[in-house]
Amino acid sequence: MVKRAVAHLRGLRGRFTLLAVLLTAAVSVVLLVLAWLLVRDAAATVPQLPPGTKVRVDDALVDASALTAHLQQQAQNKVVVAGIIAFGCVVLAAGILAWALTTRVLRPLAEITATARRLSAESLHERIGPLRPRDELARLAETIDEMLDRLAHAFDSQRRFVANASHELRTPLTVIRTELDVTLSDPDADEAEYRRMAEVVRAAAQRAERLVSALLLLAKTDAAGVSAREPVDLAAVVRSAWEAVRPEAEERGLRVDMAIAPAPTMGDPALLERVAGNLLENAVRHNVDGGWITVHTTADATSAQLVVRSSGRTVDPASVPELFQPFHRGAGRVARSGAGLGLSIVRAAVEAHGGTVRAEPVDGGGLAVTVIVPST
Repeated sequence: MVKRAVAHLRGLRGRFTLLAVLLTAAVSVVLLVLAWLLVRDAAATVPQLPPGTKVRVDDALVDASALTAHLQQQAQNKVVVAGIIAFGCVVLAAGILAWALTTRVLRPLAEITATARRLSAESLHERIGPLRPRDELARLAETIDEMLDRLAHAFDSQRRFVANASHELRTPLTVIRTELDVTLSDPDADEAEYRRMAEVVRAAAQRAERLVSALLLLAKTDAAGVSAREPVDLAAVVRSAWEAVRPEAEERGLRVDMAIAPAPTMGDPALLERVAGNLLENAVRHNVDGGWITVHTTADATSAQLVVRSSGRTVDPASVPELFQPFHRGAGRVARSGAGLGLSIVRAAVEAHGGTVRAEPVDGGGLAVTVIVPST
């Protein structure tokens, strides 16, 4: 009990109460001294009787000067006694009032503290809620609730990301284990069967390797941002990225229109090439046979732009923001390969460069993605 009382006194409420008591006591002492001085001065101005004058008090003759001094002293003593009593009452009332007011004022802060203590990764749904009156503490509670909303969204996104990553990594591992178990359990398996198994295992391992590489790139981009800044021309990185997907585009008979103009910017060449590569890979792999692709790079005084448009299946405008979420696969996607990380990496890399990326459906089917990064 004593420890609890000491803790209350050391807290904000105790300090406020002590401050109020000290201020009240100081002011009361000043007023008491002023009252005492006022009474003394007032008594000193009382007219004095001639020396040797006697006055009768209770059938006794008393020297007038002695009586005057006694009355002055008595008046001053009464002022001191009354002042001390008033001083104690005022200080006690100030302490009680300050304690009650600070308790009422700080009650919302206690609610905020209690909610913060209850919060954990499993209870981020709790909120402080609206407080009355609408003062600074109420605005603090609103700010904390908004922060908790963002944290809850981040935790949910992280859980989904981990679950999806685990599922994607489990798929090639399951294929590898199944192929090994089936082949090794077959006593009649020949060289051709083992070769077929090796090819399946190699394809599954390559898929897992690509997924891990994409995850590492996404994590690096989200956490560290741009590690190197040097002059980069978007036109050059687009040409380099296009060489990697050109064979697949020619195999599918895609018509390509490139309007590549110099688009200088400052950034990480590897990340910007990955941005262009992911956009071109998506444009090729999620296209339709015999479709088309247009690629434009432009620049102005403040920014450099890359626009990749392609034909394909019809995309629901409402689902466009979801395309930038990790492991999201559009309902109308054509390609079955990939883990759905391409546009997530594009968004993370562009934002790391201080730029923006947006996507919009193309009339008749397909998608247009626009990347804008600062020129300096």
